Amino acid sequence: MIKVLGIYWTSPGYVWLLVFVALAIAALVYKFKTLQRIIALLGGKFTSVVLKNYSFTRFLARSILLVSSLLLLVTALCRPQWKKKEELVAQEGRDVLIALDISRSMLAADLEPNRLTMAKNKIKKLLSFLDCERVGLILFSGSAFVQCPLTNDYSAFFMYLDHVDAETISSGSTIITQAISQALNSYKSMPSKKSKLLVIFTDGEDFSEDLHLYKQQARDQNLKIFTVGVGTQEGAPIPIYDEQGKRVGHQKDKKGNVVISHLNDDILSVLAKEAGGNHIRLTSNNDDMRQIVDLIKRFEKERFEDKKVLHFEDKYYLFLLMSFVCLGIEWLL
Repeated sequence: MIKVLGIYWTSPGYVWLLVFVALAIAALVYKFKTLQRIIALLGGKFTSVVLKNYSFTRFLARSILLVSSLLLLVTALCRPQWKKKEELVAQEGRDVLIALDISRSMLAADLEPNRLTMAKNKIKKLLSFLDCERVGLILFSGSAFVQCPLTNDYSAFFMYLDHVDAETISSGSTIITQAISQALNSYKSMPSKKSKLLVIFTDGEDFSEDLHLYKQQARDQNLKIFTVGVGTQEGAPIPIYDEQGKRVGHQKDKKGNVVISHLNDDILSVLAKEAGGNHIRLTSNNDDMRQIVDLIKRFEKERFEDKKVLHFEDKYYLFLLMSFVCLGIEWLL
């Protein structure tokens, strides 16, 4: 959307059609000059016979009407808007908390360019398929915190998500129970909520000691958990970066061997199954995120607080009507 002359244009891409208006003007000018040459060649003789229906005034009027009609049509296609209007929009949907693993193993590059970036891109794609759902972002590794509370403002969510980068990565190990605990606490203030959903993006290298207890808590509080495995079975080394963001090596074990981080699909599958959800495997296309959306849509919608929306009224129909009027008059002439 752009603003020109105090008018908002929601489809400015159609302005290129003015090329055809220019061609129409050129064709009309060419026709006029051709008629003028014919009249000059005839020298006034037989003009009334050969061009008995020709009238300069009528030709000019019809040309102006035709060009005006085309200009008005292009204007209508660009969808002009003005005059603010406030509207109350009833909102219905589901609450979905998204937990993103930010442990160091998420920098492994078995997915391009690395697991963390792949997970962020998949989350963005997931939100592009959602419809009116409120989403929140939890970051976790050895501990967990809410990066973005539940909101239907996806642009704000993306802003928080984009701030997650290599500098945000925690040196702690992955403890999935921290993410589950944070989700349970977030939903505690909404005990009457019918659908409590948590989607966890992680490589599954979990060091939780009491995962079975949190699975039971999730079942007791009706928290449905979906897991998305980020990584590959083959795995990759875990890079180490210095303060300037330059890679200085790879993580090694006590014996000096490079540590290879692998995707642990098994633990994620069991967690999702026992918590009433599903485990989703990443795909090279968007089928994985569409699968999550289909699963989310199975849960009952709830009414959110009505939202006040300010928008400008569409006025394209005025230009469309004037275009048809000009065409009608041109046809009558």
